[in-house]
Amino acid sequence: LWSVQQNQAGLAFLRDVSAGVYSENRYSLKELSLKAAALAIPVKGGTFGVCISNFGYSQYSENKYSLSFAKSLSEKFSIGVAMDYLTTKIAEGYGSTGVVAAEVGIIAKPLKGLTIGAHVFNPTRTKIASYNDERVPTILRLGANYSFSDKVIVAVETEKDLALQPIFKAGIEYKAVKEFYLRAGVCTNPNLSSFGFGLNLKNLKIDVSGSYHQVLGFYPQFGLMYTFNK
Repeated sequence: LWSVQQNQAGLAFLRDVSAGVYSENRYSLKELSLKAAALAIPVKGGTFGVCISNFGYSQYSENKYSLSFAKSLSEKFSIGVAMDYLTTKIAEGYGSTGVVAAEVGIIAKPLKGLTIGAHVFNPTRTKIASYNDERVPTILRLGANYSFSDKVIVAVETEKDLALQPIFKAGIEYKAVKEFYLRAGVCTNPNLSSFGFGLNLKNLKIDVSGSYHQVLGFYPQFGLMYTFNK
């Protein structure tokens, strides 16, 4: 489901209507809180996705309203696109602005157990304001995961904002029992370590995790997803 935010091509592999919510409170500061809700609806010929997210608080906030569509071109290849409406609001008389941006992603499964994905956010370098040629960031991402067995998955990814240093990420998931998953990961720029677990209770999936920064400390993340079986 959350490929609606990360790489829309993943929606093509959904078979049932799914909905979810997500929340994180970065470093226990409400001013840095992030909330999101998503819905995916498979139809004949592809899958539609809708996502709404909010970051910030009353004095500064960013919102994203996204509509996406993904289609399988074969059993091993899919493509997804999204159109986003991005808003930024600054209090104290500064006002707000809104712009349109696009996303595109692909996913390939060339070998058994191996999945490769690529994604581009804002390839058109949408301009926010004329002053100082301010633009929405353009972000490139390339990643892969490999299933060593039905219990262990290892994933790696690199992310590059055109204006910043690249970020490298790695993670592992272990299915301890049928309903319970353990996860851990690390990333650079900033250096973070993460740990979490997931519960798969038939139609309901619960994900809980936390990330730790050596200077800023710990912050939690929580996700909930429900699948409506046909």
